Amino acid sequence: MTQENLAAVFNESNAPFARMIGVKMTQATKDRLEAELLVTPDHCTIPATMHGGAMMAFADNMGGCGAVLNMPDGMMTTTVESKTNFLRPVPVGQKAFAVTTPLHIGRSLQVWKTEISREDGKLAAIVTQTQMILPARG
Repeated sequence: MTQENLAAVFNESNAPFARMIGVKMTQATKDRLEAELLVTPDHCTIPATMHGGAMMAFADNMGGCGAVLNMPDGMMTTTVESKTNFLRPVPVGQKAFAVTTPLHIGRSLQVWKTEISREDGKLAAIVTQTQMILPARG
């Protein structure tokens, strides 16, 4: 059974920070999320390559969106741990592509892996993060 692709829903109602940095979701299902981000000078360090913090923010948003798709109604999520391996730079003017998949979906914790690739298909970073699932604040 094919899951509904909720990318358009996330693009419409994503977190303000994700919209500000330019995250464009292309696939969003419970077991796989994909997005792209055009690397602009505002995302860069010196030399003109994507800053590690921008990569981490991109991945953090992806893991959070995955958690939202996999948690019960009336709950919220927050990142409690994140680890990034930086493998190679993403140059300004190129798109960074993220693929996010669950490693563990539990009742109170979820673990997500995001692989960020460059336009040439080479892996730029791997991010593993833990999302805590909590009751939503009223």
